[in-house]
Amino acid sequence: MAGVSFLSTLPSLQLRPRPSLPFAASDNPNGLVCCYHKAEDLGVAEERCLFNRRDVLRCFGTAVGMELIASSGSLTEVSKAADLIERRQRSEFQSSIKGTLATMIKAHPDLVPSILTLALNDAMTYDKATKSGGPNGSIRLSSEIGRPENSGLSAALDLLLEAKKEIDSYSKGGPISYADLIQYAAQSAIKKTFLDSAIKKCGGKEDKGALLYTAYGSSGQWGLFDKQFGRKDADAPDPEGRIPQWDKASVQEMKEKFTAIGFGPRQLAVMSAFLGPDQLATESLLSSDPQVRPWVEKYQRSRETVSQTDYEVDLITTLTKLSSLGQKIDYEAYTYPVKKIELSKLKL
Repeated sequence: MAGVSFLSTLPSLQLRPRPSLPFAASDNPNGLVCCYHKAEDLGVAEERCLFNRRDVLRCFGTAVGMELIASSGSLTEVSKAADLIERRQRSEFQSSIKGTLATMIKAHPDLVPSILTLALNDAMTYDKATKSGGPNGSIRLSSEIGRPENSGLSAALDLLLEAKKEIDSYSKGGPISYADLIQYAAQSAIKKTFLDSAIKKCGGKEDKGALLYTAYGSSGQWGLFDKQFGRKDADAPDPEGRIPQWDKASVQEMKEKFTAIGFGPRQLAVMSAFLGPDQLATESLLSSDPQVRPWVEKYQRSRETVSQTDYEVDLITTLTKLSSLGQKIDYEAYTYPVKKIELSKLKL
């Protein structure tokens, strides 16, 4: 039983005999062994009594796997997503969402700037002092979308509402929150701008542009953004006066707003596409400020390169932080019970 001694050192795994069970020695010639494993933070506990070495080893494998998931420091946040099955459910649902949004946005490229501003304005209501507001989907409410700072964004919201109907129709784990929907739409819109830039660099040839973006794009930088999936919707509009009218605001007013949520001139410059339909005009205004100008010029140079790495990575990083301001992520959102297998019906 050397193997038992080694594996039982894991805090979540115990092996013990169970002599009290009503089995005669002749019914259990190898000796009955019970395998017990538990991972507190996964909320799973199970005890099984096993009759042969093969099944005991299977139990070991399950327990060790659960222990690794529960104790892995690199997965501290994600471990709250319950078990691997639930993570796979979320991953598959997320992949389908991205497909739906990408298709809709491709069919309405004129709405990309509005989708970006919609996501920005939903998140920019965050207030550090009260820990309120942020990307909570409140911009969908009529009293908030009707405010002056959100003028012209209704068409983008209507498009996302259509996308939501399709997404909810195939979701097995409940409807997608408006908060998640809006931020993932911004992600899809940004990806489209990255891809369009690659296509332009390839003389307008879509296949070559897609290949260029695959080879040199920054798709791998979206990992942290994708893990933040499970925002809760607000039931009431966020307070008024927290968002400036970007087309009428001075650069100083923009800087003050970005500073209020923990950003600076660098983030203001990289998010120029979110501040109005004409990115170059916005950047021209931002360049009038000596603190913002160097960053504007840096990202303009970056966009001229094949990979535009500096621009893409900084924009993804900023959007990731923006889209989680003040939000407590439910890592079990969109999961659903797995249909139990009736062992009695299995033919072994």
